[in-house]
Amino acid sequence: MFNIGDEIVYPMHGAGIIVDIEERKILGELHKYYILQISISDMKVMLPVNNTEIIGIRRIVSENAANEAINHFLACGEDMNNNWNQRYRENIDKMKTGNLLEVATVAKTLLLRDNKKSLSNAERKMLSNAKNILISELVLAKKMPAEKIKELLAL
Repeated sequence: MFNIGDEIVYPMHGAGIIVDIEERKILGELHKYYILQISISDMKVMLPVNNTEIIGIRRIVSENAANEAINHFLACGEDMNNNWNQRYRENIDKMKTGNLLEVATVAKTLLLRDNKKSLSNAERKMLSNAKNILISELVLAKKMPAEKIKELLAL
């Protein structure tokens, strides 16, 4: 179980800080929820306490792992798969893992592809989401503002 003040990652949404734990009555049953403040936006998300393992909620990475993710992002090459539908499905699977290196890979490969040739609307949205998720965790792990993280990643 997590506590108020813990820094966690919600796959597909990003990293943030638990600002509250609330109980809500839904369909006559009382449920507990973490209230997560996403680190790079004003968005707050309610996460059911009982489903954290199923959802893939985890603590943010260490500063060393964050540095590894930055280096991985900077060194990552283009995805050579030209079938956008297959590439999209593979990228969704990577994003769902919540693994920072996988998210960095998706962000970088889509960024490189976008620089060469225009992305589909779905991939453009995925690129934006992957960048936000990556930055949101790096902000917390490195204790740096988002603008400085963007400079490190050359975004």
